[in-house]
Amino acid sequence: MLAWGWPECPAAMTACVAHGRARGPRDRDGVPVSQPLESYQDEIYLTGLTGAVPGLPTDLRRLEEAARAVMTPRAFDYVAGSAGSGDTATENLRAFRRWRIVPRMLTDVSTPSYAAQVLGTDLTVPFLLAPVGVLGLAHPDGELAVARAAASLSVPMILSTAASVPLEAVAAANGGGQRWYQLYWPKDRAVAASLLGRAQAAGYGVLVVTLDTRTLGWRPRDLDNGYLPFLQGVGIQNYLSDPAFQAGQPSSVDDDLQTAVLRYTQIFGDLSLTWDDIPFLREHWNGPIVLKGILSVADAQRARQAGVQGIVVSNHGGRQVDGTIAALDALPGIAAAVGSQLTVLFDSGIRGGADMFKALALGARAVLLGRPYVYGLALGGEAGVRHVLRALRTDFEITMRLAGLATLAELGPDCLQRSR
Repeated sequence: MLAWGWPECPAAMTACVAHGRARGPRDRDGVPVSQPLESYQDEIYLTGLTGAVPGLPTDLRRLEEAARAVMTPRAFDYVAGSAGSGDTATENLRAFRRWRIVPRMLTDVSTPSYAAQVLGTDLTVPFLLAPVGVLGLAHPDGELAVARAAASLSVPMILSTAASVPLEAVAAANGGGQRWYQLYWPKDRAVAASLLGRAQAAGYGVLVVTLDTRTLGWRPRDLDNGYLPFLQGVGIQNYLSDPAFQAGQPSSVDDDLQTAVLRYTQIFGDLSLTWDDIPFLREHWNGPIVLKGILSVADAQRARQAGVQGIVVSNHGGRQVDGTIAALDALPGIAAAVGSQLTVLFDSGIRGGADMFKALALGARAVLLGRPYVYGLALGGEAGVRHVLRALRTDFEITMRLAGLATLAELGPDCLQRSR
């Protein structure tokens, strides 16, 4: 049944469908609150009365194969590929199937609210866009299309250091949207400080430092293609546009791209970093700091001791270490150990609303969505990203309501059962 009182007039109905909802309602304090139900499912069914069907799959798991048909083989392999045998990426997905949802009946879910606030960021529902580099490989508009789509639907975007365009351009495209900045910590501290200063000046509110990529993992699909976009000057635009990076160049970047690329390869990642280096981040960043790539309770506790505000339980979507523990398997122990002191976020393997449900039930405050929105970008640009974001939100809200939960506070381990 349809959740909204749609007009009977076909013309009016079509206008409602086309208009959509860019931003949800807010409470008296300006915090976003969930609508009774995101309208996307109704819109699809109503539009179906005209014989039209969605141009992209509504099962986000099917986006990968659809994207393969429109992306170049090298670009697709770069996005879809994983470390080694791919075992870690596969295990990330399997881990979700080891937990089953236990719905509750006859609970009042007529006026639900699934809004959250995480590190000062308003979430209409608890997910953000994960930092994914080199989005220009998926679509010419790359990060700019993602930034516009995210802002239009009030979904925060985490921008990768490895973006195809400078961070200032992405901020302009994102406009009044909420955005975080992800740092790959380079060896050159002047460049690192400059990147952080630029991000703060451009309105990125939270810093996410990726710890698991101080050097690239062994990625056979990229190796078999002999392809790394950075060596062609793609995905290093934040470096090429950076004053501190430019100051270290013997000639201008425009005149000598090859020398600039070589220098990038020499400063990307720092294998000497330790926990003792964390204070450097605080010296150059005034807002919340989140460490991404935590998989052990010991490291989560070290993060708490280091004084950061949050962590992301993640194995980089299986792209770094073959045979790693599934991120979801690591989550419950970490959340139990530090969840009351740190904001615990989750990444790696989210493919639908049920996955969100399970990660939140096991202790995450919010989840990060990665590959699916990149496939949506490849298939439809900004509109493709919007499709993915609306589909995920709708799927999650329906899952919560059908599980009998009207608020996020009701979501916990007792809502799940471990399968045998």
